[in-house]
Amino acid sequence: MILTGRTDGVDHDRMARSLRAEFPLLDTCVYLNSNSTGAVPRGVEEVLRGYWRTLTRWRDEVWGDWLAQTSAYADALAAFLGAPPGSVVTDVNLSTLLARVGTCLDFGGPRSKVVTTGLEFPTVPLIWQGFARYGAELEIVGSGPGFDEAALEAAIDERTRCVCVSHGSYSTGALLDLRRIVTRAHSVGAYVIVDAYQTVGAVPLDVTELGVDFVLGGAHKWMCGAGTAFLYVRPDLIPDLRPAATGWLAGADPTSFRSPVVPAGDARRLASGTPVPLGPMMSRIGLDLLSGIGVETIREHSLACTGRVLERADAAGIEVVTPREPHRRGGVVCLRFDRDERVSRSLVDRGMVCSWRGSLRVAPHIYNTIAEVDAFMDAVETERERITA
Repeated sequence: MILTGRTDGVDHDRMARSLRAEFPLLDTCVYLNSNSTGAVPRGVEEVLRGYWRTLTRWRDEVWGDWLAQTSAYADALAAFLGAPPGSVVTDVNLSTLLARVGTCLDFGGPRSKVVTTGLEFPTVPLIWQGFARYGAELEIVGSGPGFDEAALEAAIDERTRCVCVSHGSYSTGALLDLRRIVTRAHSVGAYVIVDAYQTVGAVPLDVTELGVDFVLGGAHKWMCGAGTAFLYVRPDLIPDLRPAATGWLAGADPTSFRSPVVPAGDARRLASGTPVPLGPMMSRIGLDLLSGIGVETIREHSLACTGRVLERADAAGIEVVTPREPHRRGGVVCLRFDRDERVSRSLVDRGMVCSWRGSLRVAPHIYNTIAEVDAFMDAVETERERITA
């Protein structure tokens, strides 16, 4: 187990300390909540100031630059995911994009089943329940820390239109073996739609190498951004996609403002109407920072920090919900004990910021140090003893 933050001759803990000046939030607290909302780099302040200056000197011509910046952010995201330019589109949230993917799919024939799990964020079942009016049949497989991937694999059959699953669970921190699921789904002709919001930016994900069909995520957790989500589409699928939920930006030549008889030839055909450019502009700062570090380096440091959480939890007799094997856990460790929700609130009140979703979630990122993890776990033990006494 890595306890010092040093791997392959690189002192990642020292690197984390060197990054801290880029994140003003870290001056105010011990922040271990990046699986909920990540810290935002200080460079975003100038983006916000520039946006305000633009609004005070408004000219319609600014849209040319804004759309270019939005497109450039999408292509930078694609590169981060190991995908080609033109394979990623952005919007305000994952729910909007997932529903748009759903409108591309035909549930009217014998292939009407949508397979998902009982571990998904509420967005997923709610959206697919809505598609029941168009013939979709939702099958939810398993739940809880003992989730059986074999049961999920077995549920995928020739009646399955798509499989919609999370790469990392928001409630347990467990990683799904995506390759296994993609292989099974493709063997029966089904699509795979992955919610990677809880992993992208903390766990390496090469969408081209994996061969996955659709991947969704967003900026405001591990990606150190705000106000935007993204959708990756496997490039060879794009020509056959005809979303029913669409808008003017999805046309081949949207700024001509003529009727878009021809849809865009890349992932932008899954765009909608007038975008909110501020989200991509703010989020580009964090994306560039993470890209410069490299996701493999981020992952090494994350495993060092979460490994420390596991060691401290074991020493304190605290139940760990998250899988222990490095290849099976993402960037968050979920802890469970008596009155854990009350303890989590007390920790936040004293500047030890975490979150609670059925268990206490501890989520260190590249800007956190082992010393912070220790300080946090010291506080957990203190508050747990005080509140349960």
